[in-house]
Amino acid sequence: MTRPIGRREFLRVCAAVSAALTPAAVVAQEPKRPRLRKAVKYGMIQARGSHKDRLDLARRCGFAGVEIDSPGTQNLDDLVAASKETGVAVHGVIDSVHWSDTLSHPEEAVRARGLRALNGALEDARKVGANTVLLVPGVVNKDVTVEQCWERSTAEVRKALPLAEKLGVKIAIEVVWNNFITTPDQLIRYVDQFRSEHVAAYFDCSNMIKYGVAPAEWIRRLGRRMVKFDFKGYSNAKQWVPIGEGDEDWPEVLKALGEVGYDGWATAEVAGGGEDVLRRISAQMDRVLGL
Repeated sequence: MTRPIGRREFLRVCAAVSAALTPAAVVAQEPKRPRLRKAVKYGMIQARGSHKDRLDLARRCGFAGVEIDSPGTQNLDDLVAASKETGVAVHGVIDSVHWSDTLSHPEEAVRARGLRALNGALEDARKVGANTVLLVPGVVNKDVTVEQCWERSTAEVRKALPLAEKLGVKIAIEVVWNNFITTPDQLIRYVDQFRSEHVAAYFDCSNMIKYGVAPAEWIRRLGRRMVKFDFKGYSNAKQWVPIGEGDEDWPEVLKALGEVGYDGWATAEVAGGGEDVLRRISAQMDRVLGL
């Protein structure tokens, strides 16, 4: 038999319910938002002049960071000085030869060139203050099977790992259309096999849509393995489109980023231009990222 509730207990229950419905409690239950900083690939800043001129332009257009190519970016000492003067960080370095001198190539000499380039990119990252080197680990094609790509690229990355650890720079494995890593499980296994915090994941939110797993699902599965992400605009119907007009479910992406506690860079990877183009890209990023 249910015991009747006394007046005092009734008032206590009502007070507890009322407290649970206060704005503070409602706010506390809202999804955690990620902390994002906007960046562009350095080659997107199509302006003549010095490194300082280009970084000044990036800052005026609303970008806090850039990601450079290595090899390919000249006068790094000047770039470091310009970064300090403008406040625009060089947050990452891209191994710019990973598609040509692949770490999965059948020829040992080609793999050796690729390894030298990766080591050089790590050194450049340390010089400019970047904490990652973006790496496409290998390419599967008519001459290279998935198994060969995995075995060869793993061996070469292991050779670079001592330098990465010494310099404090992460080798960030990117997902691209290289016929190699096409599912979250594959990327997780590839990264985890090194058992090192200096091998991580660099996730492209647009590249992998065509393979059928939603970007938010990739993010949730990768969790803290994902140290950087970039994006374009990808539509299964139209392929490459402006940022915000593709099949990326940005509200869900932001929700997933918040769930995994992402605090870092969001980098655009589209065709660049002068100030008008960069301002348009910046505005598109603000809309999709909720900035």
